[in-house]
Amino acid sequence: MESEVVRTEMVLALTLPFKKVQTADKYPKGQSRGRQWKHLRHLLQATDASSMPPDRPNYLNIQTPPSIYPPKRYCDITGFEAPYVDPRTKLCYSDPEVFRQIRMLPDDYVQRYLALRNAAVILR
Repeated sequence: MESEVVRTEMVLALTLPFKKVQTADKYPKGQSRGRQWKHLRHLLQATDASSMPPDRPNYLNIQTPPSIYPPKRYCDITGFEAPYVDPRTKLCYSDPEVFRQIRMLPDDYVQRYLALRNAAVILR
């Protein structure tokens, strides 16, 4: 029976190479625990964009092509995403309760909401 007993050190290694390393082992106390994020202000100070040529891209003049996705619409009343647009007033709304409120608004209020969105429409 004693010959069947096997020492555990011989069967299993103390650390297995395929196991993830625990963060406590990887970063002892007092060391950084990961990637430190920088604010845009710090990035701008670090790059010193004023000394770069104007045609070279940096954080101040990033130019990208237009998006292939349609722009998101937000409810003019609540600010939630708006899947619907009122055909009469052209205001975006998020749910039927807001739609009822939009239909009860006077025309000058509707014009103000549209002016905030830079989409002023003359109502008939």
